Amino acid sequence: MKPTLLVLAAGMGSRYGGLKQIDPIGPSGETIIDYSIHDAIEAGFGKIVFVIRESFEKEFKELFNSKLAGKIEVEYVNQEIYDIPSGCTYSLDREKPWGTGHAILMAKDCIKEPFAVINADDYYGKEAFGTIAEFLNKTISDKEFGMVGYQLKNTISENGSVSRGVCSTDENDHLKNVIERTQIEKKEGGIAYKEKEEWTFIDKSSIVSMNFWGFTPKIFTYLEAQFVRFLNQLGQKLKSEFFIPSVVSEIIEEEKVKVKVLNSDAQWFGVTYKEDKEKAISAISKLVEDGVYPLRLWSN
Repeated sequence: MKPTLLVLAAGMGSRYGGLKQIDPIGPSGETIIDYSIHDAIEAGFGKIVFVIRESFEKEFKELFNSKLAGKIEVEYVNQEIYDIPSGCTYSLDREKPWGTGHAILMAKDCIKEPFAVINADDYYGKEAFGTIAEFLNKTISDKEFGMVGYQLKNTISENGSVSRGVCSTDENDHLKNVIERTQIEKKEGGIAYKEKEEWTFIDKSSIVSMNFWGFTPKIFTYLEAQFVRFLNQLGQKLKSEFFIPSVVSEIIEEEKVKVKVLNSDAQWFGVTYKEDKEKAISAISKLVEDGVYPLRLWSN
């Protein structure tokens, strides 16, 4: 059975100022998602599942259904604030989605095979898809998940702070934990993160998670249990988020699963801020010029 690619595309893009998921950056109007899907198809993935929101569902489907028809199976699921377990509550003033852990959980009814998870607004690199596909096909089990790791210095925006899951590993390249740092940026003298109004410098070569995970459907069991606890503790807070790195860290600590870090030298870039778009356009143009991608990605 071929693995599935789960694309997290329900983010609101508050820092970007619009729907960055479908903003064109390629020479023929391609989005970053287009390049990820193209790389996934070449790596042998058999299905794409998009996590989106009702507010842009029609526009999103119109963009991707025609170009992907006949190339790969496609499904859509919605992530909405009100999609929570029975008996749980939250503040009705909340506007922010529940985060990446909740987004993945929304796909539990349509994924029955090993799958990879990516963000819609990140370009991960062709080689990285080959790496995770090989892991999903040969190694992954309910006792060993995977994650493609990137060096922190290669994942920083020049235009503001970013959120990154900072990883520590053991001698066998298994994760010991992932700590979500929600405000990391370049400072004079290096890279630092802010916590409780204090800045702390961090090794620029630190391995970070860019939400490029490899899971079996067993992850949904852990997500369901932890999401209930999260809502009971933080559901009334307007900006609390249920991050997938926190879920992974807990199941590692409880020795339920090991997570293999698959180091990648692939080129990464993303569009956290509107100002990041020009850099992304230049990077894709260079890849097209070098023959990595055709001038027109999809030809029907």
